[in-house]
Amino acid sequence: MISKPQPNEYAPQPGGYIKLINDDENVLEVLQAQTDIIHKLFYNLTHEQAMYAYAEGKWTLKQVLGHLTDTDRVFGFRAFCFSRGQAELPGFDQDVYVNNAAYNERDIQELTDEFIAVREANLYFFRSVTDEQQTRHGIASGYLITVRALAYAAAGHVRYHLNLLSERYNLD
Repeated sequence: MISKPQPNEYAPQPGGYIKLINDDENVLEVLQAQTDIIHKLFYNLTHEQAMYAYAEGKWTLKQVLGHLTDTDRVFGFRAFCFSRGQAELPGFDQDVYVNNAAYNERDIQELTDEFIAVREANLYFFRSVTDEQQTRHGIASGYLITVRALAYAAAGHVRYHLNLLSERYNLD
């Protein structure tokens, strides 16, 4: 089990995501359950549905899913590196990543499968970290963050976007 990080283990930005995971929730169970939720929401969308954006200049559903995968991949990589003693990693700009990914040209089913594959790989990693490794930290985007804070940030990031998908895209 991965215990909830203390506020001194992360910066304010991921803190908003971390706070979306309740104290009584098992973050590993949340991460696992989100794979099923993402599959149910996205896998059966038509191309036209997946190309929907709620406003001009906003991401399509394909781009949102791609962003979820990008972020999960980055958070998982950071956690892996910090658990092994890597001290500092660069930040990433979500808009640059999405704008250079060509998500809108890809198949929504393939994008869904990719998210699930990345999340499953991260779950194997997070299930394997020791109590000592959970509290190892590094610098990402110029801020200190621990391995366990990254697990909670990954779960909270998806939860945040699931809320937006419901509110702005009418996707439940």
